[in-house]
Amino acid sequence: MKQKNRNERSFTASTVGRLTTLTAVLVVLLGTSSFGFGQGHSQSNREKGNSSIRSTLSPELSTILAGLQNRSSNQRLDVIVQFKHSPSDSRIQTVKALGGVSRHRLNVIRGGLFNLTVNGIRALAKDPEVAYISPNRSLNGASDYTEATVGADVAQSYGWDGAGVTVAVIDSGISNHPDLRDPVTGQSRVVYSESFVPFTDASDQYGHGTHVAGILAGNGTQSGGPSNSSRIYGVAPSVKLVNLKVLDVNGRGQDSYVIAALQRAVVLKDTYGIRIVNLSLGRPVFESYTQDPLCQAVEAAWQAGLIVIVAAGNDGRRNTYGMHGYGTVAAPGNDPSVITVGAMNAKNTANPADDVIATYSSKGPTMLDHVVKPDLVAPGNRIASLLVPRSTLDLKLPSNEVSPPSYGGNFWSPKSYFILSGTSMATPVVSGAAALMLEQDSSLTPDLVKARLMKTADKVFPVSSRLTVGSITDDYQYDIFTVGAGYLDIPGALANNDTVTGTALSPIAVRDSSGTVSLVADASSVWSNSVIWGNSVIWGSSVIWGNALVSGTSVIWGNSVVWGNATLDGCSVIWGSSVIWGSTVGATAQEMMP
Repeated sequence: MKQKNRNERSFTASTVGRLTTLTAVLVVLLGTSSFGFGQGHSQSNREKGNSSIRSTLSPELSTILAGLQNRSSNQRLDVIVQFKHSPSDSRIQTVKALGGVSRHRLNVIRGGLFNLTVNGIRALAKDPEVAYISPNRSLNGASDYTEATVGADVAQSYGWDGAGVTVAVIDSGISNHPDLRDPVTGQSRVVYSESFVPFTDASDQYGHGTHVAGILAGNGTQSGGPSNSSRIYGVAPSVKLVNLKVLDVNGRGQDSYVIAALQRAVVLKDTYGIRIVNLSLGRPVFESYTQDPLCQAVEAAWQAGLIVIVAAGNDGRRNTYGMHGYGTVAAPGNDPSVITVGAMNAKNTANPADDVIATYSSKGPTMLDHVVKPDLVAPGNRIASLLVPRSTLDLKLPSNEVSPPSYGGNFWSPKSYFILSGTSMATPVVSGAAALMLEQDSSLTPDLVKARLMKTADKVFPVSSRLTVGSITDDYQYDIFTVGAGYLDIPGALANNDTVTGTALSPIAVRDSSGTVSLVADASSVWSNSVIWGNSVIWGSSVIWGNALVSGTSVIWGNSVVWGNATLDGCSVIWGSSVIWGSTVGATAQEMMP
């Protein structure tokens, strides 16, 4: 177990350098409900020049078209088309010539959202310039001791509060809450708002996006402000926010909304100083991240210089196929470029020594590509943050409203805060940490922020925890696919000065024909050839449960390795499960590289 509170860490002024006073559903990743989830090198696995319909259509779309085979060929569907090159006006005209209607240009993925007939889709799939066609899937949106647990209170005591950094929150909207205003001028720190949900404004009718924004940027005004030690506040209470709404009153949206919002974040990056994108949402994995339009969009944002931070998903309790929650990380958190966040339960204390993994936190490796995810974990269970009165979540969960006396207010005062759980709540904690890092050093690249967060994450965990949910008791292990590189440590990340010359792409887990499972880092990544950034340094021997770095590959589990005891070895089914590994058994490391 962890031996000390992060409040007690050495964090000097000299170290810091400053001392001052769907269609599946795309879901908000809330642990309070059970929702389903199923790089710069993204083109390497994509079939180029192959004009066959089978390789161009997503498997899901092929199934949909097959089901419509005996119906009217004039039935129309919304699809996302990715081209091999940025589509010109003449290229769009070719789609229109097939009876297509262009609904939205999605230049960030070299494509667009189109409405086409069944026959039009089949004809377009034969176009050699088309890379991939997929449905316009639906999706949903996926404290308090949070700040003390990860050291945000320590960072703020040294003057780091996210000032000068802007974060784009792609969610259900952000309400005009007092905690998101400048305490001196009263002006909202939400500097731009736009809705991508048709026929809605950018206000938060669901109640999720405002809660997420508060975890990231709330300043505690309604709970007494800085003078009140019991106030409810965020990790980076001075950041500015860009509100990009993609989820409706029920917390549902579509791929195209999120892609369009990511595209807008890239366009507005320099205008508003956007450095970070928070995505507390997800949906099931349907294809490789190299083809998934949602993953391609987050990669494009990453390559444009934005740090994209994504929730892992809430399917950690799912035991479909006997997988014990493994292989359930949601898209776009399955993309190796982004920072994917799992959730810990802080047990209502500031000391992380008693913290345990949240039972719902989704685990890797990712479906189809076997990317090692999540990248790290942060507090996400029963987090108090901003309330949107009469929102969908408030009406559904009125008992989750925070009573004002709990933070020193009057019993009859209007309620301003609300409790939610999920990897949705853990994600903005990491976004806030990234904002503090950028405030300290604005020159940091997305890959450097990711690498430092992972390297400095706390890696001291128990072997397992026996946790009970309802009437079900189970053992949860703290392996690389459960906690990633470890537990977020903000003071540690701010104190780190290591440099990165390559990418920070999450590695791939590869199982050979003998059953040995290894980590294989992309050749461009810092994990592959650096002592400073070696696998055993980033993930720690207790998390990897294997050998040290050898020629760029770290063995996680070999055939003869005894991992825990019989009661703890529940996830050994992963290595024998065709659901996760499919036909990759015997594949070489080169074949599995992203």
